[in-house]
Amino acid sequence: MKPITFLGKLYLIPTTLGEMNPEDVLPQTIKRSIDFIDHYIVENEKTARRFIKSVHPEKKQPSLHISVLNKHTETHEHQEFIKPLLSGQNIGLMSEAGCPGVADPGAVIVKLAHEKGIQVVPLVGPSSILLAVMASGMNGQSFAFNGYLPIDKGEKKSALKNFEKLSFEKNQSQLFIETPYRNNKLMEDLLSTLQPNTNLCIACDITLPTEYIKTLAVKDWKKQKVDLHNRPCIFIIHKNY
Repeated sequence: MKPITFLGKLYLIPTTLGEMNPEDVLPQTIKRSIDFIDHYIVENEKTARRFIKSVHPEKKQPSLHISVLNKHTETHEHQEFIKPLLSGQNIGLMSEAGCPGVADPGAVIVKLAHEKGIQVVPLVGPSSILLAVMASGMNGQSFAFNGYLPIDKGEKKSALKNFEKLSFEKNQSQLFIETPYRNNKLMEDLLSTLQPNTNLCIACDITLPTEYIKTLAVKDWKKQKVDLHNRPCIFIIHKNY
């Protein structure tokens, strides 16, 4: 009789949103999970090891088996990454910041796990998207995360006007992000493109000591001065009725 092989579980392990004490935002379940997981799929091995050490200093680094999943990873490598799961070993999937699988390349591994009948275990941790919505005062019942805006100025302006229109017609708050070094330029584009009464929330450095979250109408933002350069931000817009 062929021996029964039990499948491992894929644990989705949230990380902090920046340099801070993990105990401030992460529950003890994260440390307990890292204690028994030796296989990881991560975006960056160096930062992943540093995070694991900060959460669980006693964890022996040589025992860790780490696969790197990023924009350079070939699709055929995904099958290789999940082999430990198929042989009964657990794997931890980690994002570079926040929750894996949400605005994160790890979603392809989660999809593959479901296709193979592997149990997926999401653990509690900070999501910059949800925290921004919570703090924005906008519509938490209906919102859409749109990722990055187009780089081309004309296409970007068109996208912003479209999101503004959607927010009004569907009563749906529209979220997006930008590469941090382009934040200030995006802010200029927002103020020159959106309607004066459209609400704009800037949620920056969420959970960090430098956290900055504010919602104002575009006309009022024009009276403010804020430097967003190289700071991770979530932008939310919602045109009023």
